[in-house]
Amino acid sequence: MKIAIGTKNAAKINAVENICNSLLDNVEYVTHDVPSLVAIQPIGDMETLQGAKNRAAQACKEDNSDMAFGLEGGVKELDGQLYLCNWGVLKTRLGQQYIAGGAQIPLPDDIANSLRNGGELGPLMDAYTNQKGIRHHEGAIGVFTNGIVKRGEMFEHIVILLVGQYLRAHTNS
Repeated sequence: MKIAIGTKNAAKINAVENICNSLLDNVEYVTHDVPSLVAIQPIGDMETLQGAKNRAAQACKEDNSDMAFGLEGGVKELDGQLYLCNWGVLKTRLGQQYIAGGAQIPLPDDIANSLRNGGELGPLMDAYTNQKGIRHHEGAIGVFTNGIVKRGEMFEHIVILLVGQYLRAHTNS
């Protein structure tokens, strides 16, 4: 089975590979640096989900893959508080689409205010932690859960939900 992953982000790639290797047989992976076609900092569930859909669709078109994954992280506002949000899409060569969302936690006010003023979470988290490339490793979720949940694990949960839906649909067909 050939699986395309619509990103070059290590946390997202590892999430797909870890889950698919444990649930599917004879898997080959290809990664594609495809754009999300949404804002660099997606705001809201709808925009973040659209980014995941766009990544999956574009990765699926790149080569003759059996399925493609698009994973997107963003932020959303609820009752005046900004939260992390994240979505994933699995798209098959035959046009089937499966959707899942993941963990959501509130962001500290200083990060939220910087985002509201046009900042992007990745660079803000690099400055906040005095590190580079946080989005490729523990991510904001890792920082704000004291390292208990890392970005890759957050996306693994989404990938499990996607593959579970796919397997259910293909087992009952």
